[in-house]
Amino acid sequence: MKYLVMVLGTQADYEGMRGKASEYSPAWSPDELQAMYDHMGAINEDLAKTGELIDGQGLAEPARTRLVTVDERGEPVVADGPYRESEELMAGYWLLDCASLERVTEIAARVARCPGPEGLKEYPVVVRPVLDGVEGV
Repeated sequence: MKYLVMVLGTQADYEGMRGKASEYSPAWSPDELQAMYDHMGAINEDLAKTGELIDGQGLAEPARTRLVTVDERGEPVVADGPYRESEELMAGYWLLDCASLERVTEIAARVARCPGPEGLKEYPVVVRPVLDGVEGV
């Protein structure tokens, strides 16, 4: 079954990764940032070897997010923000093909153990099954 594994983050977290601390997120050192990249890279390599990795990407910071809705005439309404510094959004994802919910939960637990600076907020890793056609609707 396919699963979407999502990691969360805030604009403050992205700023922290650039070395700018705030009340919402500590500053990351270059070594801490490299440790995070190494951790995520090792997960990607392992998932590629097992054949479970379909896709995985980090996402741009929330400040670069665009929200699109439609008005009463069906015309697009675009909002580029602003976003609260502490507003959680999806920061990255993996699309995986795993044999079971237990297996994808093991992977999510590994993702959750990602290293970071002291004081970094821990967000849950979100696992969502991907529906195949009308299955489960």
